[in-house]
Amino acid sequence: MESSKTVLVLGASGGIGGEVARQLRDAGWHVKGLKRGLAAANELRDGIHWLRGDALNATDVAQAAQGCGVIVHAVNPPGYRDWDRLVLPMLEHSIAAARANGATLVLPGTVYNFGPDAFPLLREDSPQRPVTRKGAIRVDMEARLHAASEAGVRVIIVRAGDFFGLQTGNSWFAQGLIKPGKPVTAISNPAAKGVGHQWSYLPDVARTMVELLARRDTLPAFASFHMAGHWDADGRQMAEAIQRVVARRSGKPPRISAFPWWLLTLAAPFVTTFKEMGEMRYLWQQPVRMDNARLVATLGREPHTPLDEAVETALIGLGCLPEQTAQPAPAH
Repeated sequence: MESSKTVLVLGASGGIGGEVARQLRDAGWHVKGLKRGLAAANELRDGIHWLRGDALNATDVAQAAQGCGVIVHAVNPPGYRDWDRLVLPMLEHSIAAARANGATLVLPGTVYNFGPDAFPLLREDSPQRPVTRKGAIRVDMEARLHAASEAGVRVIIVRAGDFFGLQTGNSWFAQGLIKPGKPVTAISNPAAKGVGHQWSYLPDVARTMVELLARRDTLPAFASFHMAGHWDADGRQMAEAIQRVVARRSGKPPRISAFPWWLLTLAAPFVTTFKEMGEMRYLWQQPVRMDNARLVATLGREPHTPLDEAVETALIGLGCLPEQTAQPAPAH
């Protein structure tokens, strides 16, 4: 089934999964998405074949994956809830389905695998000694994928920095810097003063995966790649880009202030998402940059959208800026 241009995207209704699904569709793939709560057992919508099912159900995943040459595993429990109980079983279902169909398995990776001993520049072979529970789960995920690759499953992992884009509910961009669905009047910057940070624009990450899939037959059985994305050298460039974009559209630049870490700490015992965000504070207190040399050697370059263009599109998608409409031609 490796030559099949049919792909199952788990998490196709989310941020990175949705973007990958749309770009694969536009590249001529037959895209399947698994979604709970569909009124019909299957339906075609926006060029994607949606199937009713749950990534936590092995049978649902196995049936949806039939005939697929690729499985994109971009599904996570919402709001970081029950990661320790749900993440690994979901991955095992994808591995089993990939093995049964001879399919390539694709995973969007993160920097959570790495601890401070690997900073400031992360390469694909940097030591993975995480300092958080979520990071330990990520290491376990990749270890299982590596074992699967030794048993015949082809694996592609694309690691990137903090996501931002049209649909990024569980992201620092949408939950930390701004408030989705509201005009941007203030920006909360989580970075420590002068500390660089890595960002990745979702459409660029998805484009990278699509281009790697086009070359999957030439890649190693276990292939991992890092994206350079947008490097915020002093920890203020992302906030300033938001400020520029909003000022250009509204005429009034929003103020930039320090993120209220103390408030996150107080609320963490009561809100799981805040607890998880607090555990990742170490990534904002020291520079963490990714080396994309392997990716560039494979693709020739890294897909890259200019920062202000990416930020503007993300703010529109998150409901923080109105869509731009074409101005009528002046009357003569």
